Amino acid sequence: MPAIVKLQLSLEALAEAISSLDLQEKRQLQELIEQQIFEAEEALYEDDAETLLEIQAVRTEYKNGESITIDEYLANRSDHR
Repeated sequence: MPAIVKLQLSLEALAEAISSLDLQEKRQLQELIEQQIFEAEEALYEDDAETLLEIQAVRTEYKNGESITIDEYLANRSDHR
């Protein structure tokens, strides 16, 4: 198991370290950062009261037949051809 090291860098020092990476390493770093941003945003959405209300409203629309999923739409569309 690799050793885990936590350290604190200034943003300037981090930018310098990133600029020294080659293109492939920068792409790997970009993928890591994008994944962490996605996970952080998803966690925010899960805890956001407004988002939870919107999700509940959409679920109610589906339950009441006011909306359909894209899969239902496509199935209905192909049935009517």
